[in-house]
Amino acid sequence: MAKKVIEEPVQTLLESFTEFNETKHIDKTTLLGVLEESFRSVIAKLFGSDENYTVVVNPEKGDLEISRSREVVADGEVEDSNRQIPLSEAQLIEADFEIGEDVTEQVNFESFGRRAILTLRQTLASKILELEHETLYNKYKDREGELISAEVYQVWKSEALLVDAAKNDLLLPKAHQIPRDFYRKGENVRAVIERVDNTNGNPKIYVSRTSPTFLRRLLEEEIPEIADGIIRVVDIARIPGERAKISVETSDEHIDPVGACVGVKGSRIHGIVRELHNENIDVIPFSANTELYIQRALNPAQIVDIKLDPETKKADVYLKPDQVSLAIGKGGQNIKLASMLTGYTIDVFRELEEGKESEDIYLDEFNDEIDQWVIDAVKSLGLTTAKDVLNAPRDMIVTRADLEEETVDDLLSVLRAEFEDEES
Repeated sequence: MAKKVIEEPVQTLLESFTEFNETKHIDKTTLLGVLEESFRSVIAKLFGSDENYTVVVNPEKGDLEISRSREVVADGEVEDSNRQIPLSEAQLIEADFEIGEDVTEQVNFESFGRRAILTLRQTLASKILELEHETLYNKYKDREGELISAEVYQVWKSEALLVDAAKNDLLLPKAHQIPRDFYRKGENVRAVIERVDNTNGNPKIYVSRTSPTFLRRLLEEEIPEIADGIIRVVDIARIPGERAKISVETSDEHIDPVGACVGVKGSRIHGIVRELHNENIDVIPFSANTELYIQRALNPAQIVDIKLDPETKKADVYLKPDQVSLAIGKGGQNIKLASMLTGYTIDVFRELEEGKESEDIYLDEFNDEIDQWVIDAVKSLGLTTAKDVLNAPRDMIVTRADLEEETVDDLLSVLRAEFEDEES
């Protein structure tokens, strides 16, 4: 009975490892290698070396064979009982053994004792974990940017835990969730694989729903012409859950790329908008002409003039006063997305009506009334004079100069007062 109590753990460990192979789809060669390595590791710990041992594992039958080779030496001359066997003992195995020959005999692993069984259990557990991590990493390491569907398993404040079809863990950080996302355990969620982190051999798979790549993959899934390469998505800019702009082009002159993406009455884009919680999607035709591209990106605003600086990637856009709010958009979304889409920093200016120009004043001359750091922040936007600031949209100054609204309002008040005094 005592022997059976010790045997069962090895049998159980082999069976559990076989089940792991079936669920994780590990190839047989790898499985055998890990099992053999585990047994050899325990033997090496017990005897200092495993060089004279042969381990044959058969996980399908749930058994193994371990054999040990020892050199036959004269009785009383055994220095290492693990590597040497006295002649009299060897001749009990086979009567014709002589000194100097090798004796190979099967060894019962359980005969090594309970400590060996416990060590094997720990070693196998460690090897299984390493193998599981390696398998997960190899499965996902080359799949960044791929669209995936996974089930919500648990939701925390900072992230959500998803599981794929093979029950592998995927992490969806809060920063990569669309603001209006709300998850319930058991529901399916679509996202793109953002990155695979394998720090310290412990892989973590991060997915995203806010990445522009997520929108790109949804477009490829919903619009056949994009999936087939007939229409190419050039650039994508997103404010997740709010608004997005995409530019498209095609080499087929018979196809309207914008119309093909939107569909009749928005039928093609509607499914994507619903997936993104009513994120408005503007589709514009791409142009290699930067001025035209910026003009299209700022749609629906009508632009009077554009001045570009390709070296600094800045664009000064001039509009009639009634078009400025259209160019900026609600909360500055339109101009922000246009800048992201085109790669240009866009500043908009009101075009003054003829006869209304008056003498201008450099901002530095107001340093007795306005803090210099505020002046420097505004000047970093390319606004160097009082009229530049007064003609620029207030919301743009707040956003781009990273100033408090109250600070910008005080600045504008000082500048307006200067010109009001002049007019008086």
